[in-house]
Amino acid sequence: MDAMDWALLRELQADARLSYSELSRRVHLSPPAVAERVRRLEETGVVTGYHAHVDLAKAGRTVVALIRMSCYGPACVLRDKDVATWPEVLEINRVTGDACSMLKVAAASIESFEKVVDRLGGYGTPSSTMVLSSPLPWQPITPSTD
Repeated sequence: MDAMDWALLRELQADARLSYSELSRRVHLSPPAVAERVRRLEETGVVTGYHAHVDLAKAGRTVVALIRMSCYGPACVLRDKDVATWPEVLEINRVTGDACSMLKVAAASIESFEKVVDRLGGYGTPSSTMVLSSPLPWQPITPSTD
């Protein structure tokens, strides 16, 4: 990736709805060249999709938590693809250490959150940490400084 790819990524992460014309104006490249570079970024898997950032509380998901799962073997949460379809589950990360995974969940209420924890209990031992606030809820990727 060169500096122009990073410039395009910076703009797309700030506003993925920009037209090629507007993108070209911002990065000082012709619209066909911008379209070709964006297509290449998509084809190589650098750009994996375009998404809206949603305010969880305003969408009715006021209870946000990280759940560390200790489960291994055939009953592990990582082996069941259905868990990823639960509406409360926002992320599933495989991790190192004494746990196998970390899930980010957002529920509409404590009662709803309890039901998620109870369902996860069938896979192993869940340990939850409530998110009080998110001073940095999302950040765009930029070139590393190494």
